[in-house]
Amino acid sequence: MTKATKMTGKEKAAMLMISIGPEAAAQIYKQLSEEEVERLTLQISQIRKVEKVIQDEVVGKFYQLLLAQDYITQGGIGYAKMVLERALGQEEAMDIIHRLTSTLQVRPFDFARRADPAQVLSFIQDEHPQTIALILSYLDATQSGQILSELPPEMQGDVARRIAVMDRTSPEIINEVERILERKLSATVHNDFTQAGGVEAVVDVLNGVDRATEKTILDALEVQDPELAEEIKKRMFVFEDIVILDHRAIQRVIREVQNEDLILALKAASEEVKTLVFRNMSERMVETFQEEMEFMGPVRLKDVEEAQSRIVATIRRLEEAGEVVVARGGGEDVIV
Repeated sequence: MTKATKMTGKEKAAMLMISIGPEAAAQIYKQLSEEEVERLTLQISQIRKVEKVIQDEVVGKFYQLLLAQDYITQGGIGYAKMVLERALGQEEAMDIIHRLTSTLQVRPFDFARRADPAQVLSFIQDEHPQTIALILSYLDATQSGQILSELPPEMQGDVARRIAVMDRTSPEIINEVERILERKLSATVHNDFTQAGGVEAVVDVLNGVDRATEKTILDALEVQDPELAEEIKKRMFVFEDIVILDHRAIQRVIREVQNEDLILALKAASEEVKTLVFRNMSERMVETFQEEMEFMGPVRLKDVEEAQSRIVATIRRLEEAGEVVVARGGGEDVIV
């Protein structure tokens, strides 16, 4: 048994941070919580002497873990095990895989997230809508939006609805879907259920599609499940998203909404939103708003949220009327 083997996880982490240098260590610190930073810093401060043999072993083990993780994301645990066994021998390979799989879980359908959306589309377009919904719920929103946009219009609403009402899917079903798609899970599947889908998931997807596709899907949902369609609409555009509007659109919104609502909405808004809105007002109007907000005193969060919701409803109405453009879907917006 080597000296490095006897070290605790914290001691190895501290040794690694010392070995990689201050610049790289600083980047890692940015990813840690305050508590983790404190514990790691304390451990580093307790190291008085660094033996090169131990240092090399710790860095080497870390490098092997990185390679193993890369192998897993490329071709699954089986592939990682095969490569590591050839490089390091069966015993050491199994040790690395065991340490990784006890902490690492790659989301299902990871292979699809690394693929071109057009390839994924050709891969799943003939599957059942529930199967497509399951897969899209695991992809990132932009990728899912692109794929959903290319599905037949009559299928788009059905798939979106299935994503929205999806709750939990058992590992057995996920395994079966990936078996049908001739793929294997890219992570160790735990015995608990995996959360996917839901209203927020379909909102994220719809925020990634073009306006025409969004309308087609929402119209279909209006027929199938009006309450769900309304809930999705409420979440499609939130008040803080006003920053994606151009100056002309913001000025149009300011003219359209009640001053009382806008003052209340800005009370709890971010500085970015306040700055952008004030930039599209006259100096006199800005002074009036700032005075009103200052002398308003504490307000209920519920009142602020209701005011923001009314403004969002106005923005959506103006968008539907073609009077303002909400940038979406990564493509060019067309005003008609």
